[in-house]
Amino acid sequence: MKNTLPGFLRLSRLFDMFEGAAMLILSVCITLVACLGLLHVVVAVARLTIHAGLNPTEPAVLQEIFGLFFTVLIALEFRHSILVLPGSESQGMIRMRSVLLIGMMAAVRKFIVLDLNGVNVSELLALSAAVLSLSAAYWLVRGKAMARTDPSAVPQQTSSPNQ
Repeated sequence: MKNTLPGFLRLSRLFDMFEGAAMLILSVCITLVACLGLLHVVVAVARLTIHAGLNPTEPAVLQEIFGLFFTVLIALEFRHSILVLPGSESQGMIRMRSVLLIGMMAAVRKFIVLDLNGVNVSELLALSAAVLSLSAAYWLVRGKAMARTDPSAVPQQTSSPNQ
């Protein structure tokens, strides 16, 4: 296809340059969001420590703090998924695993900040089904990648001593 379409290589290089610029801009923006989120976490923990004494036995306090932590972790994981080296052999699989991990982290964050008194059963079942399906998809993708890289998964040819 490269040789049959005129200008394909130039267009391909142009798209690669666009993709690199987009990744750089997104990476800078996500880094900024993660830094601001981290600053917000530090300020919130400092305020809770000074004003409320940071009572770790209160579920509302823990929900708020861990919700903030997960927000920063999701931003960092999202940035990590952008920084996959282009042209690497399993670039698509790495990005797919990162997207699945981000989805699982977002769902876990939702579970943490969820007020169980105000949630209905169908919402809880839907969220549980989402986490289960994301986990199953991650397990399948991870298993496929491990089978490719694991030398013990490839059957070895045994040579007979008589040959």
